[in-house]
Formats: sequence, C-alpha cells, structure tokens
Amino acid sequence: MNFLKEVVFDSRGLVPVIIQDIKTGEVLMLAWMNKEALKKTINTGKTHFWSRSRKKLWFKGEISGHYQLVKEIYLDCDGDTLLIKAKQIKAACHLGYKSCFFRKLSKKGQWEIVKEKIFEPKEAYKTVA
Repeated sequence: MNFLKEVVFDSRGLVPVIIQDIKTGEVLMLAWMNKEALKKTINTGKTHFWSRSRKKLWFKGEISGHYQLVKEIYLDCDGDTLLIKAKQIKAACHLGYKSCFFRKLSKKGQWEIVKEKIFEPKEAYKTVA
C-alpha cells in the first residue's frame, strides 16, 4: 500500500474524508479516517472511519445498516483530504436524512431543513456520532 505514503495525516493521524453520492454528486457527509480505517475501506469496499468522540474505529452502517459502497477514491492536490464517491444504502445521516447536510442558512439568518427525512432514528441512535 505505497499510496498511503502520499496521504498527509494530521498530528492526530487523521485525514478528513468527504463522502459524495456517485450518481447525484450530492455531498453526503464529512468524516475522519486514520490509516487503519482507510485500509479497511479499501479492503472491504465499504467505508470505515475514526470516531473522534468515541476514539475508535467504526464501520459506517454498523448500527443502522445504512452503509456506503465505495466506487472511487480521490486524493486532493495537497494530499490532505480524501473524496470518496459511494453508493449510499438508505441514509448517510444518523438523524434520518440521506445527507448530513440537510440544513441551509436562510436569508433571515436561520437554519432551515431543506431535505426530506428518510427514516426516524431510534432515540439511542440520535446521540451516536
């Protein structure tokens, strides 16, 4: 895995990862990967991330079943950000939306929900990030 040498991980050993829907181009989420998460993502074809709050590796969909099938992986020009184009199974957001970016700043300076909720998460799941 010589390509890992070109990925610039920060002082915590992490790199930000943007997940984008392969068909629509919609940005689904932003998460963090360490080397282990990136290797698991490549080896399994499904996204794995590093949870900064829980300080552990996690498989996207391990609780919800809403996983991401990796189609393409890109590295930005500085080597410090990854872009993964994936097929999202059901929803990316743990709050029930396809994308984590479901709120838009209105002209009145307020956040408006502009996307449709796909599912209603269980109460315990709402706090898992």
